[in-house]
Amino acid sequence: MTTQYQKPLLPDQREALLRILQSRFEKNMSRHPGMKWPDVLARLEAGAEKLWSLHEMERTGGEPDVAGFDAQTGEFIFVDCTAESPAGRRSTCYDREAWESRKEHRPEQNALDMAAAMGIELLTEAQYRSLQKLGKFDTKTSSWIQTPEAIRRLGGALFADFRYDTVFVYHNGASSYYAARGFRGMLRV
Repeated sequence: MTTQYQKPLLPDQREALLRILQSRFEKNMSRHPGMKWPDVLARLEAGAEKLWSLHEMERTGGEPDVAGFDAQTGEFIFVDCTAESPAGRRSTCYDREAWESRKEHRPEQNALDMAAAMGIELLTEAQYRSLQKLGKFDTKTSSWIQTPEAIRRLGGALFADFRYDTVFVYHNGASSYYAARGFRGMLRV
């Protein structure tokens, strides 16, 4: 997915990002057993346009790491693995329609447009639950997740968090926003 905002990284930005990703990959091998950094690096170099999206994930506090592999496509799946919902993506309502419906006290952004501008996708409920098998995430915050169209048509949106050793999926009005709610993204490379 290429966005209108995407710019190539400068060589020093590219190298710094690759060092961060490699270090995080090597420190968290339990997230990707059996995978090897040289294989991930080869995919990143072959799909260099994805580096900008990973840079945006990192810049907004997501701490992206490899959290899966799609054997059918050969793609590595990067997910925001920061302990709490990324700080640079909080206080967002769910989507543009919800944002436009607010007549006052609009947040600066909405989650779906922000994710699209970054070239990433919000996690689905299943992806969010899979992420929680890799650690404990969102124990103090919550994250918007992809919402089924039927729920969204009725004005709602879904978010999730991890409390009491359990993943909870909740609903809220799509136009709501909170300082402790952001969104986690996913990128296939």
